[in-house]
Amino acid sequence: MTTTHAATTDLDRSDETPQSAAPVRQSAVRSLLRLWPYVRPVRARWAGAAAVAVVASCLALVFPLVLKWIVDGPVTHRDPGGVWAGAGVLLALGVAEALLFGLRRWLVARPLAGVEAAMRADLYRHLQRLPVGFHDRWASGQLLSRATTDLMVVRMFLAFPLTFLIVNGVTIAAGLALLVVQDWGLGLVLLAPAVPLIAVCYRFEHGYAAASRRAQDQVGDLTTVVEESVLGIRIIKGFGRHRAQARAFRDLSRTVRGTELTKARLLAGILAVITLLPEVALGAALVIGTVQVADGSLSAGTLVAFLSTALALRWPIESIGFLLAMSQEAATATRRYFEVMDAEEEDPSVLSGASGAPADGGLRFEGVAFRYPDAAEDAVPTLRHVDLHIRSGETMALVGATGSGKTTLTALVPRLYDLTAGRITLDGRDIAAMPREELRTLVSVAFEEPTLFSASVAENVLMGAPDAGAEQLERALGVAQADFVRRLPDGVDTEVGEQGLSLSGGQRQRLALARSVVGGPRFLILDDPLSALDVHTEAAVEAALRRVLADSTALVVAHRPSTVLLADRVALLSEGRIAAVGTHHELLRTNAEYRYLMSGAAEEAEEPVESARQAGKAAQA
Repeated sequence: MTTTHAATTDLDRSDETPQSAAPVRQSAVRSLLRLWPYVRPVRARWAGAAAVAVVASCLALVFPLVLKWIVDGPVTHRDPGGVWAGAGVLLALGVAEALLFGLRRWLVARPLAGVEAAMRADLYRHLQRLPVGFHDRWASGQLLSRATTDLMVVRMFLAFPLTFLIVNGVTIAAGLALLVVQDWGLGLVLLAPAVPLIAVCYRFEHGYAAASRRAQDQVGDLTTVVEESVLGIRIIKGFGRHRAQARAFRDLSRTVRGTELTKARLLAGILAVITLLPEVALGAALVIGTVQVADGSLSAGTLVAFLSTALALRWPIESIGFLLAMSQEAATATRRYFEVMDAEEEDPSVLSGASGAPADGGLRFEGVAFRYPDAAEDAVPTLRHVDLHIRSGETMALVGATGSGKTTLTALVPRLYDLTAGRITLDGRDIAAMPREELRTLVSVAFEEPTLFSASVAENVLMGAPDAGAEQLERALGVAQADFVRRLPDGVDTEVGEQGLSLSGGQRQRLALARSVVGGPRFLILDDPLSALDVHTEAAVEAALRRVLADSTALVVAHRPSTVLLADRVALLSEGRIAAVGTHHELLRTNAEYRYLMSGAAEEAEEPVESARQAGKAAQA
């Protein structure tokens, strides 16, 4: 998916994208709770895996109790049999712990892979339903990174950090309780670092969240650069710009590296604190406990059990830094995912307030005005008060200077964009009162820039009419003079490759034209469909296309007289308005601007466009 759309050819607009704005601050917990609808179907299995992990982790706390029994019992009483029995118990506990952790991994692997797949499917489905204006504003790399990297981060969080935040929390609580029970004084010594650790973790969470968001957005930008470089490799090589592209990529990579190092420094800092404070407390407890054993107020077995319990808690405590970091990564990925999912979809049915008296048949524009959604409020609308009637069965050519709004006008008919004002009717029906699905079965389009997909020739063409058969496919290829497909290795079953780059520009354009006519549409919108063809192929296509146009109501954007001659009448679009309507010959006689656009004479080509427009206005007066 790319951010370059046909509509942008008529108006230069801001490149600022919504993802570049500062994100709204939201707590990690609130963000992660939005995953619940996806986790709910697998909640039983995930909860079972978490319970198994809690049991496995708590088994580690039984080891110190067994050691206490061994030291105070068989070791003190010099009973070798008891030592072997204790060793057997420890071995059994170790095997049980390993099996339980393996079971936990097995329990979560399949359902969480399903969660990731469901989220990715929902994201893709939602992207297809978002309006074209959304895709104009968003870089494709940002969307790709959300569909791949971000969802992988979410799955990893559900599989490991979320589980072990619960497991380690339970383990730490149970371990501290055991320490206090064994010796409350030494237990309080180990509890002393709790308050400063909480304060440090709170501060770390905020700093790491900002760095994580910055890093993931930068990865999205990097993905965009890679995608554009691959799709534009011919331009890069053709102009010898590979070094410049490499420098741009390297600079952005260094930016990402710098952000990742910031994250690493933050993580290193909290890990140092989380490791240091408990170690100091443990050292103090060891000194105090040793003194008590020497005084006889504490048994050696109790001190061994106490220290073993404290050591068993080292990993759960020290892992807090990693788990918090991974949780922040997942919260950021979740926010980025729902930034797209929260975007409002196209209304599949009708626009509220769509009304108006029945109009004549054919395609009619009544007082149509349009301003792009991201344009400044004081900007001049791209289209202003467009009134145009294309009678049923008529072909109208749309002519205008670059930037006059031709492509934008054609994009309004299938409601790729919704009108700012006015209305458009098809055979008397307001398109705003028609379900989009019905509208797009009536209207077929071919854009100036032909887009093909990584599929076969037949699949690309039949995208215009999925129910069409082989006969209609051959007819459409014949209209487009696309007989070159028979020379391809597998004929119509040949894969054309990404963006159809294995074909020439003219071949891609002919397949796009075939796609637009394969279903025999009632309304046909063609945006300069023959611009990439040589004169001989163009003449052959025009001859075949006339038969199709005879059965359709068509609006054809034209830049050359040969294309204009396909039409019954011509409309001149100038400065966002319909300046003149008539036959080709009438406009040549009466309109200087039209004459300028259609003429190839050197003296007229040197005339400024603005002068031609003024002359045209004077001729109409």
